[in-house]
Amino acid sequence: MTVKIRFLPDDVTTTATVGEPLLAVAARAGVYISTGCLMGSCHACEVSMTGEEEPVLACLKAIPPDLDAIKVELLDDPTW
Repeated sequence: MTVKIRFLPDDVTTTATVGEPLLAVAARAGVYISTGCLMGSCHACEVSMTGEEEPVLACLKAIPPDLDAIKVELLDDPTW
């Protein structure tokens, strides 16, 4: 299944496959998400995402199967 992904604030839209890592989708679309550890402990890659009440870690999050479209808002930390 293909899911439409929209990255904000730059308004970059792409598609992704269910189960694909969010960080990989962003990289393929040319969207930079800060990363430090790639294992979830540094929280540099926190983003706000449709369907999630709290920010998620892009290095650990995969595209979920229950949404046709997802909006991802980058919560960029300038120290990274």
